[in-house]
Amino acid sequence: MSDIIQLLPDAVANQIAAGEVIQRPASVVKELVENAMDAGATEVIIHIKDAGKTLVQITDNGCGMSPTDARMAFERHATSKIRSANDLFCIRTMGFRGEALASIAAIADVELRTKRVEDEVGTLVHIIGSEVKTQEAAACNSGTNLSIKNLFFNVPARRKFLKANSTELKHIIWEIQRIALPNPNIKITLFHNNLSLYEMPVTNNRKRIVDVFGKNLNQSLVTVNEKTSVINIQGFIGQPKYARKTMGEQFFFVNGRYMRHPYFHKAIMMAYEQLLPPDTFPSYFLFLDTDPAAIDINVHPTKTEIKFENEREIWQIIHAAIRQSLGKHNVVPSIDFDQSGNINIPVPQKSGDNIVFPDVQINPEYNPFNEQKSGGMGGSYSKPSPSDKRNLEHWEDLYEGTQLKLKPEEQTQSDINKADDLYSQSSAQFTGKKILQLKQKYILTPVKSGLMVIDQKRAHERILFEKFMEVLKSESVASQQQLFPQTIELNPADAALLKNILEDLLSLGFDIREFGKDTFIINGTPGVLDISSPELIVEKLLEEYKNSPVNARSKAKEQIAISLAKASALDYGTELKQEEIDHLIDNLFACATPNFSPDGKKVLNIIPIDDIEKSFLK
Repeated sequence: MSDIIQLLPDAVANQIAAGEVIQRPASVVKELVENAMDAGATEVIIHIKDAGKTLVQITDNGCGMSPTDARMAFERHATSKIRSANDLFCIRTMGFRGEALASIAAIADVELRTKRVEDEVGTLVHIIGSEVKTQEAAACNSGTNLSIKNLFFNVPARRKFLKANSTELKHIIWEIQRIALPNPNIKITLFHNNLSLYEMPVTNNRKRIVDVFGKNLNQSLVTVNEKTSVINIQGFIGQPKYARKTMGEQFFFVNGRYMRHPYFHKAIMMAYEQLLPPDTFPSYFLFLDTDPAAIDINVHPTKTEIKFENEREIWQIIHAAIRQSLGKHNVVPSIDFDQSGNINIPVPQKSGDNIVFPDVQINPEYNPFNEQKSGGMGGSYSKPSPSDKRNLEHWEDLYEGTQLKLKPEEQTQSDINKADDLYSQSSAQFTGKKILQLKQKYILTPVKSGLMVIDQKRAHERILFEKFMEVLKSESVASQQQLFPQTIELNPADAALLKNILEDLLSLGFDIREFGKDTFIINGTPGVLDISSPELIVEKLLEEYKNSPVNARSKAKEQIAISLAKASALDYGTELKQEEIDHLIDNLFACATPNFSPDGKKVLNIIPIDDIEKSFLK
């Protein structure tokens, strides 16, 4: 029997590696921009076409490469950062495995132009599907220019499963954000289909955060600065009142590298305990600096999962640093140690010195239940004033005109009847349909089989969703024009998303127009909604839509209706009048599917009468 085990060809091995390292166009952008940073670039220009499917072009002003290095860079495991295994424990650069360019060249048409400052001419390398087509001298600027065309052209299955352009562009923007935030000393420009999305100049950390996420975030940032022997923490956190319903502005960076760390995220969430509105997440941008030997970044192919040697200690440091920052900025109550009166603690000079206990003056005869008022615990008394005496003698007059007496024996039959009338008046809301709102969150009403509990927010979501779906089917809805149009400024990611769904929002009754770069003007809102703050509804809509964007165009309208229903529904904590509760229940049971919210969650639950009776038998 012949041997059956053989080495894979390089082209096949590179395609397999590409499956781990290059998952989508955003992976290409990440790897190439990180290479530009490692090359010492101070300016990086990114051109994207069709969300990276057609073209990804990265231009930098870094050190460039020699002709030999330009060719070697496309070999597997070729890197300039690692010489021995010990180098893995002192890595401060971004890329080091040497798989990125080899993997990209295996699944795309790659053209590299590079030149060092000291060279007169540069080098052109053209590779298609791991096959070198051209390597020759060429005229180009100092630095490196990489063009990646027709990604996954030879792996149709991978290209088929790429998402819609809006989704792929969103992932590219996320990668740019993760790279730009910890590197404010690098100028980064991003173009998509020749339209500028980001133009971030060299600046400081706070200004870079504002450049990425918009000016509105600036007012919510609180500084964090903690230096310890284990780790140094710098950055910013958001005030609780600006917390958002969805995640998206939570960033950890260690030694300039983005990472995901659920354990440390929990430390921050616990620091915000009892400060956040329900189901919200605070913003945070934390830059951790530690000894490279104390972390392992070689855990995941994309290097976003990092292990720490002292995770428990760092958890405590992060938690304490967040609490301290919130306290300093009066977000949480803090103890003020800078009191005018100093506390003197006697310290004995010698072991034989006698310690004299402080003399505390007290009045042993002080009686807190004495009829007379005391001026303090020290025993100094003051006589009650004439008005105090009068109040004590005629205290019954305070209850004059009321129906209820404190002493039962003083109640007459007419007083009791009046008390019953008072109770019946205050309990008017329990008459009729016998409906009660509990904790401003649930609606309770008795039914034949027991007690029905309705989630008021989910019920309203179901009602609004079915209204919006009818509107989308008829494509005719009245738009209520705003007396004073509202202007809303979004970050590039949200602006691109809004542009993508703008047509469907117009059919729902929104009148939203572009008003400059990443700025929109809201002229009108759907007439079926009572909207007092249009810009808040649009922001909520985008947050809900980002949670579960649908890529199939046939379901896009349904997803917009779901997102808008969740954004427009009444929040928990809203007190409803009796007629509003009745109207909500009537509309809920007029829906086609009253039992479930648009995203499949239960709207109502019936507690059987048997379960209620059994609970009283224990």
